[in-house]
Amino acid sequence: MSAAIDLDNLTVAYERRAAVHHVSGQFAPGSLTAIVGPNGAGKSTLIKAIVGVMKPAQGQVRLGGTNARAIGYLPQAAEIDRGFPISVADTVAMGAWRSIGAWRGVSTGQALQARQALMTVGLEGFEARSVGSLSSGQLQRVLFARLLVQDAPLIVLDEPFTAIDARTTQDLLRLVRTWHGQGRTVIAVLHDLEQVREHFPQTLLLARKSIAWGATADVLSRANLRQARNMAECWSVDSPVCDASGEGRP
Repeated sequence: MSAAIDLDNLTVAYERRAAVHHVSGQFAPGSLTAIVGPNGAGKSTLIKAIVGVMKPAQGQVRLGGTNARAIGYLPQAAEIDRGFPISVADTVAMGAWRSIGAWRGVSTGQALQARQALMTVGLEGFEARSVGSLSSGQLQRVLFARLLVQDAPLIVLDEPFTAIDARTTQDLLRLVRTWHGQGRTVIAVLHDLEQVREHFPQTLLLARKSIAWGATADVLSRANLRQARNMAECWSVDSPVCDASGEGRP
């Protein structure tokens, strides 16, 4: 079975300074994977390379049978402009942008699909509300509803449960498990290791490079977590830099 995503010697850099350093591995089709690691480990950078927001400095990301337009991507909350004047209904309907196109309006069927998605995330009746009036948890429910409408086979979530209430987190985790049960490939950047152990069968432990990647119980060992922490403590603004050969230096 071909990989849903194949990372081949992937390096992603800011001004030649590697944030993700020579990562290779595969996300299997239908897998549910958490990406974890210390602050500054390159987790969000890796996600952005996978969805095509950032270009690799070296190596490549190969999407097996999926193109970038078919990825459901939820960025960090800090990257979402809550001041843009748009309603909840229109935000959710944007999940159908691949079929709507640039100049066509939302069809009756697509509007119904958006309402059903809002019901699924517990926000029935919020259609006319401005997204700027929502709480953090409500906004995250709206964005998950948009992913429902998009109906993508590959879903990538960057810190989806940060700064939201426990009830919303549990509701959205149930939705993640539903996607997994439907055979979709789901990848999420997370910080809560107990949450990862309970809900995510696969884990990639990242500390700019891959420390371990596989079954969660094996990856989140004390030795692996200690290695990731020790690497983080050694980081400085001057390391690492990739030279022309593709090797890094401290």
